[in-house]
Amino acid sequence: MGFTSDSFAMIRWSSPKQILEVDRLMELAVEFGAGGAHGGMTDVSFEYARKVRQMKEKYGLYVEIQTFLPRLGEDPSVFEHAVRVSKEAGATSLRVVCLLGRRYEMFNTAAEWKEAVAGFHKQIATAVPIVEKYKMPLGIETHKDWTVDEQLALTRSYSSEYLGVCLDTGNNISLLDDMIKVVEKLAPYTFNVHLKDMAVEEYEDGFLLSEVPLGEGMLDMKRIVDTVRNARPEVNFSLEMITRDPLEIPCLTEKYWGTFTDRNGVYLARTLRMVRQNKPRKPLPRITGLTDEQRAKLERDHVERSIQYAIAHLGLGA
Repeated sequence: MGFTSDSFAMIRWSSPKQILEVDRLMELAVEFGAGGAHGGMTDVSFEYARKVRQMKEKYGLYVEIQTFLPRLGEDPSVFEHAVRVSKEAGATSLRVVCLLGRRYEMFNTAAEWKEAVAGFHKQIATAVPIVEKYKMPLGIETHKDWTVDEQLALTRSYSSEYLGVCLDTGNNISLLDDMIKVVEKLAPYTFNVHLKDMAVEEYEDGFLLSEVPLGEGMLDMKRIVDTVRNARPEVNFSLEMITRDPLEIPCLTEKYWGTFTDRNGVYLARTLRMVRQNKPRKPLPRITGLTDEQRAKLERDHVERSIQYAIAHLGLGA
C-alpha cells in the first residue's frame, strides 16, 4: 500500500500550489515503509520526471500522478505534455477529477448539473485520444460528483481501454450509494484506488461523514480490497487517510436533491438506516481547535494505525 497526498494534508496545504509533489510523497513512503506514491507535480519538466523515475527505481516504489483534464478552450498540447512527463516519470496511471468540489454544494438544479456534464464530456473526449496515443491509463475519480450508475455509464460510453476509474472507497456514501455496490460495479474499470475507511453520525440536516483509520470504521475493508484485487490484480492501493473535521452531508435539505434525477426516498431511507446501524465507535475525528503540532501528530497517528491494519488484515504490506 502506498499514499495519496491527502494522507498528509498538513504538508500538502503548505506546499507550492497546495500540491504534494510525488517526489516528496515518495520520501514519506520510504519513511513509513509504504509501497508507492499517488501524488502531483508542480514541475512538469522532463528533468524533474527523470528525477522521479530514478527515485522510484531506487526504492522500488510505484508512482501514479494526479493531474487535470484538458481545460475547456485550452490547447490539448498542455494535457499531452503532462501525459508525456508522467510517462517519463515512470507513472503506471493518471488520476483526474471532473469536479473540484461536491455536486450537492456547487449546483442547485438539474439544469446546472447537465450543463456541467456537457463540459466534462468535452474535456474527456479531448483527453481520451491522447492517453490512448501514449498508452497511459486515466482514472476518473469517484469524487462526490457522479453516482455509481452515472460513472459506470460514463466509463462505458467511451469504450476505451485507457479510460477508467480512480476508485475512492468512501466518497459515494455522500451521494447515498451503497459502497459495496459501488466497488463491485466499478472494480472491473479501476486503474487506481484511494483506500479509506469511513465513520458516520447523524446530525439535524442529514449525516456527518469522516475518514477514519483503516479497520476503525464501518466499511468491510477486506471485502473491498478482495473485490478490487479479483477484478484488477495489478491495481495499486493508495491510502487516503484525510484527517479533518467531519463533512456535512445535508441529505434532508431541499438543495441537496436539486441535481439528482435518479435518486428517491429508497436511497435516503437505506442510507439513514445504515447511518443509524453504524454509530461511531469513538467520537469522529476533528481538527478544529488543534495546534499545527497537534494536528500533525494526529495525522501521523492515523496513517500509522492504517498501515498496521493493512499489513495485519488486508495483505497490503510494502
